[in-house]
Amino acid sequence: MASTTLAEISRLDLLDLNAPPSASIVDVKQLSSYNWIEAPTPTITVPGSPSLWSAPTAPRKVKKDSGLIYIAQNAARHPDSPLEPLFRALYIADPSFDIRSIDIVADRNNIRKLLSFVNPSSSRSGLEPFTINIEVAKNTAIFSRAETATHEYIGPHEFRGFGHEFEKAYTTNQIEGSTGHHRIISYRFGDLNFIVRHETDGYVDAGTEKPSSDSRELESDKLSNMLGSLSLSPTNRLPNITTAGSKLTIKEEGKAIPLGSTLEVKTRVFHKPLDIQEIAPQLWVSQTPKLVRAYHRNGTFQNPEIEDVAAFINRWEERNQSDLKKLASLINRVLTVVKDCGGNAMVKYDEQEDKLVIRKVTGKKMLPKDLYSKWDDRDNTEGETKTGRGLGAESAEKPADEVETEAEGKCVGDGPADAKGKKAAEAAKEGEQTLPEKRVTNPTPAKDRGSDSQDKRGEHLAADSGEALPGSSPAG
Repeated sequence: MASTTLAEISRLDLLDLNAPPSASIVDVKQLSSYNWIEAPTPTITVPGSPSLWSAPTAPRKVKKDSGLIYIAQNAARHPDSPLEPLFRALYIADPSFDIRSIDIVADRNNIRKLLSFVNPSSSRSGLEPFTINIEVAKNTAIFSRAETATHEYIGPHEFRGFGHEFEKAYTTNQIEGSTGHHRIISYRFGDLNFIVRHETDGYVDAGTEKPSSDSRELESDKLSNMLGSLSLSPTNRLPNITTAGSKLTIKEEGKAIPLGSTLEVKTRVFHKPLDIQEIAPQLWVSQTPKLVRAYHRNGTFQNPEIEDVAAFINRWEERNQSDLKKLASLINRVLTVVKDCGGNAMVKYDEQEDKLVIRKVTGKKMLPKDLYSKWDDRDNTEGETKTGRGLGAESAEKPADEVETEAEGKCVGDGPADAKGKKAAEAAKEGEQTLPEKRVTNPTPAKDRGSDSQDKRGEHLAADSGEALPGSSPAG
């Protein structure tokens, strides 16, 4: 893959970028979700379901983790297009969703990597090398995580902790054959509209404060009623969906679970208490409201409690405005450089120089051809692209008449955030308004261990063995 250096950004350069007046996540909406299914070919179920938290009432000993562990499940199961499941699930939940209103599509992992560059201390493991591939479709930048390994195998004589086995013992799988549940949300941050994908470890049944291991049935909820046909039982399951030119198979099965019921699970050895500050960035990016911190002695876990951490995450956001404003400025700077230079680039952290390097690259498209038609502006004028109106009943299987990924404009000169980049950022900020108050919205009718598996992998290896927990590794 040929590359040309477009810009370099040091931490000091961030001070010269024009920051927004506020850097808070607002207008949170749940868009869709899906589960990966163990199958001979790449297969997902939509909306799927997270596992149900069903903790036993007495202490339980679990075996150590072993076997196949996913680091980036989307890439491991669907290397041709790791982001395709996100878009397929999105358009099944809402066929008229207007992707043109979105500035950035990314995994939680990518945003956390950029935040760790802004402030390396936000990651317990420090700032590690990372690469993010970016492609611009019309005005939307698609961020794709790049990992050197997408999975690993833990041998019978290796010890990597108890985290994955804990989840198996303390949650009940709701989708047969599921290997991970992924959620797709949208929100506004730093004057940009985001779609963020992340893995979810489980959820709490709203009807029971402490679900037991006998809980097997899902209570109906408002969100699943809104999604209608997406809440499917085996008796009314629809035929599999396939698209010409794609290797992905889609089953419509499961039940949509509200974002407010979802939780993150962390395990740790009993004499190393887990400070919530270590995982706050992860919870913040995905707006995950509940947390389980489970402690063990040689694999025996006591009765872990579910914590509602939504208020804490809001306070964390308020206390970290300086870093979050820099994060917003950094993302805007990256977008300016990539769009001005053709719309295909790679952002790489140079560990030796301690700076981000943006390089222009040429490579294959991130998505199947038919999905690019979602950016076509057939019905609206150019000035109406952000009105929130959908694309009608346009099929995701309709081939694109035209695929446009290059933005007009001249390239920004080499080197750190130069005057041109600064002026462009300042111009982009003109007229920005005070952000609205935060709220979570359910969609209109319409883990992987992937996003955070390296966190869990490091957590199990270090925390379960009594060593320091890496709070933010190269995972989402």
